[in-house]
Order: sequence, then structure tokens, then C-alpha cells
Amino acid sequence: MSSLFDLTGKLALLTGATHGLGMAMAEGLGNAGAKLVITGHSSQEKLDKAVASLREKGYDAHGYLFNVTDEAQVADAVGQIEGECAPIDILVNNAGIIKRTPLLEMSLEDWRQVIETDLTGVFTMTRPVAKRMIERGAGKIINICSMMSELGRDNVAAYAAAKGGLKMLTRNMATEWARYNVQVNGIGPGYFATSQTAPIRVDGHPFNEFIINRTPAGRWGNPEDLQGTAVFLASRASDFVTGQIVYVDGGILATIGKPYSEKQGV
Repeated sequence: MSSLFDLTGKLALLTGATHGLGMAMAEGLGNAGAKLVITGHSSQEKLDKAVASLREKGYDAHGYLFNVTDEAQVADAVGQIEGECAPIDILVNNAGIIKRTPLLEMSLEDWRQVIETDLTGVFTMTRPVAKRMIERGAGKIINICSMMSELGRDNVAAYAAAKGGLKMLTRNMATEWARYNVQVNGIGPGYFATSQTAPIRVDGHPFNEFIINRTPAGRWGNPEDLQGTAVFLASRASDFVTGQIVYVDGGILATIGKPYSEKQGV
């Protein structure tokens, strides 16, 4: 059974994985034996630091700096990675941004930036990788969706539109490429304990209380909670699974939640 989840000899490329959930998924794939390539676009220094951190933990890791929304940069980077490292067996489309602005106040420029990064960037990044996977007759593609692929929320209209579109893009990729033994699935994280959420994950903060109360598991997710799902979708264990979105959310999407007057655990 363990051989089904063994990624030894596989190359995993994770976009936007210099920190947070992307870094956690990289470590999970590395623990399963994969060689890692992580990408960033904002800072070579930040990318180098992330690669050094992975290497210090014993992972075979490499980094490439490019923008997933730039078709020419992506094409060059994919060719360079396959030439210098190995054929890409696993692609995790994790790069994304969010701009929290009321819809009526959001500028067209900000709207386009979110859609370009979170949706069009997956289209741009995936095509040259998928073409090579199809030629080799095998591949795993994991698109990082969101609970906003299913739900609306105040002030995240562009993000929700992009992630909703990404859900359907995932299913269409799966439909077109399944015949070539390329599986395409998505992961939809819930609310996770990361450096970005640290300021609001404190006792007494209204949003912290909301998440604890709203989540049947009664807690924020830990970044490591994504690792098993990522390994499953990247491995032979999921060879007949395609076009699915796995929500790793502690049960939020399965319930309408508890009334605020109800104590947790009652």
C-alpha cells in the first residue's frame, strides 16, 4: 500500500510556494520522496531563502523566479526546469493573490490583477506543462481552489470569481486530458493558521471566534493538514480520480454552523 503514495523519482513543481500553505505542501511532497521545484516572482532573495530552508530540512529543492501570468516567462521557465532538473511529473498551481475591497469600490485594475493571477495564471502555467505530460502519457496537476469556489463573502468578489472559475477550469482540464493519463484535481483549503492569519487568531478576536464556532472541527487548520491530500492527489493512489475538488476545511462546507449562543462542544 505504501508504494501507492511513494513519490520517489518524481519532480514536483509548486508555484507561489515560498511560504505558508505552498511551503507546507512542498514539504509534504518532499516527505513522500519527490524532488521539489518552487517558484516565486516578487523577490529572488525570498525565493533563495525558501529554497535554503527546504534544503536544510533535507529536501532536494530548487527555485525559479518568474511570473505565472507572463506566457513567455512561463514557457522559458518550464523548458529550463525540465532541462536542468527533470521532467515535471506533478504541478501544483498554488500562486494567488486576494484583494479585500467592496465590489462597488474595487478598481478595474485590481479586479483584473486578481483574475489574471488566480485564474488566467493557472491557464498560462498549466498548458506548457500539460503538453509535456500528455506526450509522456502521465501527469498530476493540482489546482489550489478555495471555499470561495463554492461560497460568497463580503469584499472578496474578484477572488471568489477567480476561484469559482478555477473549479470549472479544473474540471474541464480533467475532461480533456484524462484520456492521456493526466489527472487534474483541486484542493480547497479552509481557514488555516499561517503567518498571515496570526493577528486575528487570538482569544477574543471576533473573526477568531467566528471561525472556531463555524468549523465543526472546532479549530483552524494547520498547514500540515494539507499534506496528506496533496500527496494523495500527486501519487498513483489517485490514478482514477480526476476532476474533483477536495475541500480541506474541517467541515465548514458541510454545515450551516452553530448559533453564536451555543457553546463549542455542546
